[in-house]
Amino acid sequence: MSKNNLMKKVLGIVMTAVTVMTAVLSYDSFIGEGTQVIAAGRPVNIDSCTISGGQVVVNVSTASAPGSDDGKYYLFADEVYQDGTTGKVVASADRGGKATFSFDLGLGTENSNLSKKFLVAVKSGGSYVQVSDEHYITNPEAVATKTVGRNDHGMKGILPNDANADTFKDLGIAQMVYNLYMGDIVGPSSNPAYPTTEFSYDGKTYQFNTAALQQYDGFVRWCSINNFQLTLTILNNKTSAGADLIHPLSRDSHVCPGYAMNTKEDGGTQHLKAIAAFLADRYSGGAFGTVDNWVIGNEINARTEWYYMNSTNIELNVSEYVKAFRIFYNGIKSVNGNARVYNSIDQEWNRKSNPGCFLAKEYLDRFNYYMNREGNVDWSLSVHPYNAPLFDPYAWKQQAEYVNTSLATPYITIENIYLLTDYMCKPEFLNPAGQVRQISLSEIGYTSSFGEDAQLASIVYAYTMAKSNPYITSFILFRETDDAHEMESHIAQGLKNIDGSKKMSYDAYKFMDTNQAGTYKAKASQIIGQDVDAMVANRTFLKRNGWFLND
Repeated sequence: MSKNNLMKKVLGIVMTAVTVMTAVLSYDSFIGEGTQVIAAGRPVNIDSCTISGGQVVVNVSTASAPGSDDGKYYLFADEVYQDGTTGKVVASADRGGKATFSFDLGLGTENSNLSKKFLVAVKSGGSYVQVSDEHYITNPEAVATKTVGRNDHGMKGILPNDANADTFKDLGIAQMVYNLYMGDIVGPSSNPAYPTTEFSYDGKTYQFNTAALQQYDGFVRWCSINNFQLTLTILNNKTSAGADLIHPLSRDSHVCPGYAMNTKEDGGTQHLKAIAAFLADRYSGGAFGTVDNWVIGNEINARTEWYYMNSTNIELNVSEYVKAFRIFYNGIKSVNGNARVYNSIDQEWNRKSNPGCFLAKEYLDRFNYYMNREGNVDWSLSVHPYNAPLFDPYAWKQQAEYVNTSLATPYITIENIYLLTDYMCKPEFLNPAGQVRQISLSEIGYTSSFGEDAQLASIVYAYTMAKSNPYITSFILFRETDDAHEMESHIAQGLKNIDGSKKMSYDAYKFMDTNQAGTYKAKASQIIGQDVDAMVANRTFLKRNGWFLND
């Protein structure tokens, strides 16, 4: 979360709420805006679409076979930006209640089918008619050649200000999160001392800025050497070399750290595929070490702040993001089968601090809908359950107008995080193996602006809450040292002051997960007025009616 975004959310939360009425539109009303429409007359179901050896095998079935001119089914392979029968016919089969198609994966060639979407059509009246929904390959890991063991050894993490190994080892940090700006790493090298890196993918050679890559190469290597598991968040920033990566609806004058990825044009789509494969190839073992987790975009429901597209149509926005996510999921997993690939939402579950954004819950629901409809894969969820508002220092007792224990809660914070994890236990959200997905609290933090004791208690309570939840795999604290600009908004989330001196919370975070944790839980319990472990075990929900803790 950037400084500007912190400021926007603080201001948005404390402003008088503005009710924005959004018309409920039918799917048909989205025709012409680029959203894949759910059409009537699609009786054929694609049951599976998997890689087997060097082939793709697609199995389909139907309770009522559609009529056709020639008694055949035709399987089309579309690029993500294509809709309907506009791609290439890659296989055919006799029409019936069941059918199987098999065709060449073409991995690494200009005809690669790795990240394409497939659909079934019949000939009717001399034209092709689509009779199934689209479906992607769901096991890209089957062709992975650089699968490496994961470095899962703890959930305690931090989003660092700098690479200070001594501090992080002293804190007992197991995980790191770092942002990678995609626009910076593409194109010719910006420093002649570092010759341009070339990468061939699907029959075309792409250039990468070796000088810009040095920052990421060094950090990935540093994390590997120091045994920190690494999560990289991929942000799509605007640069001249990366102009084709920006979605056509994101090319206006709006300024933010992240823009929607170009899944609308062929050049941008192919470039995204190459970047996904390049990054996975570079950071899956070898000289630079390994990135275990990849987050595709940041707080993607925050449209105007982190994944900008000049459209308030949620179906269009989500469907375009899903296309980008599929490209990165298949591109990364086809190299390192053990990598995890995450989407990212913020804490604004059912309330928008910025009317131009989307609700986290509705975005998650639509994302999951598309992923299920087009082939369920083992995607993971990254969430940022900050307090509401961000400068509220009391994690254990949130304001009633912002946080409650129902799914209608305006915000998901650590106090009601179980609402989210319980929600992810619903059958329609499970991964292909029937398991609850990996859930990362990839950004969370608490201010000391209203007392270091409150920050200590909040961190101890929050970490205890996360540790007790079987579905949460990461607790990434933002940040280790205060930022002067953020402090102007009463946000001082560091474990250290600006001058480097340690706050009370430093040792509290350090000793969580050790035999001294009880000492700091006792301190937190005294500050809160209730036993932290009991509160977490019983899901004790405290609330207050105003700003002050005793309200």
